[in-house]
Amino acid sequence: MKKIIYLPLLWIAACQPNEKAAEISVVKTPDQQMTDAIKTYPDSSLLKENLAQYYRENNKYGLAISVVSDVLAKDSGNARFWDIKATLQLENGDTVAAVRSFEKSIDLNPLPEVVISLGVLYAQTRNPLALGIADGLMQASKAAAEKEALFIKGLYYSYIGDKSKAVTLFDQCIALNYTFMEAHREKGVALYEAEKYEEAYKALDKAVTIQNNFDEGYYFMGRCLEKLNKPVEAIQMYERALLYDPNYIEAKNALAKLGVKS
Repeated sequence: MKKIIYLPLLWIAACQPNEKAAEISVVKTPDQQMTDAIKTYPDSSLLKENLAQYYRENNKYGLAISVVSDVLAKDSGNARFWDIKATLQLENGDTVAAVRSFEKSIDLNPLPEVVISLGVLYAQTRNPLALGIADGLMQASKAAAEKEALFIKGLYYSYIGDKSKAVTLFDQCIALNYTFMEAHREKGVALYEAEKYEEAYKALDKAVTIQNNFDEGYYFMGRCLEKLNKPVEAIQMYERALLYDPNYIEAKNALAKLGVKS
């Protein structure tokens, strides 16, 4: 009796006339596919922007910024990519670099939305240039950004500690557009930081009435309730925040401190 010889399946397949093994191709990751496409179309800004966005969505900010930086190394006058770089840097925690990139974008093309982004960043870093940007937005009728200008001013005064003036400005924002949820949030935060917890709670309660899936509103309501020594009610607010955003880290941490597993 002849001895049966068992050969590796892939080796056998490779010896077949149809060469089916040749049909097996390596599956590339999305970023590898996009990189290949860029090699084929090296002048496509859209492909490079998509690659940067892919890295951003996967929390690979170093790679995303590198892609954008490569574009700017060849085309330093690309205002859009300076704006993209600023956003990536800001989300990656590099505020100083983000300010420089926003400034560069605005020097090249002062789009209102980019000017607003820089104004907000100036306000959050207590830079009085925020007030100048706000005034410029209010004077530029084409920008149609009165509420954003008031918001920037409110944010600036809140960050430098003038909570009363900040609340007045946020109220003016809300009067112009009652669905401006950022103004509702910052008003609540300003009142909270001024230790006016009941007023802050009421302001935020109004916000979640306007937009019932406003997760940040519920979170800060929980913070107010804790200060008012109402932990049970606070837990309910944190849980509601997580209902609308299951990845809300601050709400999870708040529940953990109250002994609740999220």
